[in-house]
Amino acid sequence: MSPISGLRVFSRADVLDRLDYPSLIDRLDTAFREDATAPLRHRHDLPGGGGGLMLIKPAWRPQGPVAVKIVNVFPQNARRDLPAVQGTVLLFNGETGAPCAVIDGQALTNRRTAAASALAARYLARIDAAVHLVVGTGQLAPELARAHAAVRPIARTIVWGRNPDKARAVAQLLASEGFIAETAGDLRSAVEVADIVSCATLSTEPLVSGVWLKPGAHLDLVGGYRQDMREADDAAIRACRVFVDTRDGAQVEAGDLTQPIAAGVLSPAGIAGELADLCNHRIKGRLSDTECTLFKSVGTALEDLAAAELVWDRADK
Repeated sequence: MSPISGLRVFSRADVLDRLDYPSLIDRLDTAFREDATAPLRHRHDLPGGGGGLMLIKPAWRPQGPVAVKIVNVFPQNARRDLPAVQGTVLLFNGETGAPCAVIDGQALTNRRTAAASALAARYLARIDAAVHLVVGTGQLAPELARAHAAVRPIARTIVWGRNPDKARAVAQLLASEGFIAETAGDLRSAVEVADIVSCATLSTEPLVSGVWLKPGAHLDLVGGYRQDMREADDAAIRACRVFVDTRDGAQVEAGDLTQPIAAGVLSPAGIAGELADLCNHRIKGRLSDTECTLFKSVGTALEDLAAAELVWDRADK
């Protein structure tokens, strides 16, 4: 790849236009089967007392471009009616190091995060999964609904959130796009009927209990990115066969795994596999229609690289 007419800038609209879910999910599937380097992200706590965090995430492939994503996570932004995640992706020529593109990081992160969950569901969710519960009402909520609908025959989408008005807004948005979408007043009842449960929250206390999961359910944990965050309880860990996006990230950073590991509920060896194992068919995903599965993601720069390449490949040259 080479710079075309200098540095290219891709806006949020550009990213959304170029990263449709079927194509992005397939691109991620391919990326996890290819040789690539994605070091564990650099993490820096930011001053200000609001829990601000900067993440720096590089990735590259042999004979390919280099991508670096810089993300700022500000949990308090919800009070300002702003997204919690803000960032930029930089794409460089892998041969010369020349900068090629600046890409809207928020849109790219939302799309690739939801696509990674859908990719996991391609291997782990029941083939006939039709009821999808989205727990959370942030920007990832509708993206998760759209992504999972690209890999499973979702006929009913349920949205639950602590704020009923926000849950209704997400459901109404999805309904306007053709989804059969509704809100849930009671989280337990919604979990009990769901084939796929996606959680995208910043909760520090478990929201979903394993005893609520129906036989064959798939639990998709996306939101927690710190050791003090938790979206599912120990019963869920015990009830499910556990997978992660990457072992290096998830079993070190994610409270949904680090807390059960510290408590002896889960051992590192008890993690069945990571996305690369599933994509390369080294480990079989779902073993039966009654098995419960769990996928925990914290994100990897490999996903950012794959998404940035797809944006670049689809640009007018």
